[in-house]
Amino acid sequence: MPLTTPKAMFERAYKEGYAVGAFNVNNMEIIQGIMQAGAEEQAPLILQVSAGARKYAGQHYIVKLIEAGLLEADVPVVLHLDHGADFDICKACVDGGFTSVMIDGSHHSFEENVAVTKRVVEYAHDHGVWVEAELGRLAGVEEHVSSEHSIYTDPDQAVEFVERTGCDSLAIAIGTSHGAYKFKGEAKLDFDRLETIGNLLPGYPLVLHGASSVPQHFVEMCNKYGGQ
Repeated sequence: MPLTTPKAMFERAYKEGYAVGAFNVNNMEIIQGIMQAGAEEQAPLILQVSAGARKYAGQHYIVKLIEAGLLEADVPVVLHLDHGADFDICKACVDGGFTSVMIDGSHHSFEENVAVTKRVVEYAHDHGVWVEAELGRLAGVEEHVSSEHSIYTDPDQAVEFVERTGCDSLAIAIGTSHGAYKFKGEAKLDFDRLETIGNLLPGYPLVLHGASSVPQHFVEMCNKYGGQ
């Protein structure tokens, strides 16, 4: 099965009420393990490549490893750039065969985030590639992405951002954390905010980063309120 874009994958997820897992990969063994598990569960997969993975393994090697895995795993797979720092990185991944890229302009001002996201969207869409953007910030550290405190996504800004940029999915901040959950006690997620954004953007794919240590029952609630 060839690589796919998230469009049909997300449409089915919304229709049937489940989330799609996105997994970071950086070597052969990790790719093999995730692809094997996806095949066993007949689950769609998003395989994410971070800046660190591109530097460590090399973009061309990772792409070819995933293409090799597709010869054995008959499940839908998206090849996705995780936290693309700028236009040039996103362009390199689009040109290199990725079917989805994330432009993370969340560290910029709102207007700067809109501008860089729109530029990536225009280039990627000309090449049939999906674009994820980010509005708001998660606490925690993931490679070059770090923030001491969360900046929760403003629902009204989310609507304006999507309308002005044309991005295909939006990563929002509702209380998850990059890396292992670093706060005392159980994760405290703002489901009211998630529900509000979901209602303002009906059927629009919302992305939650930092979900690795979120309890299973919270994942189910995220599915209910629209976070993919």
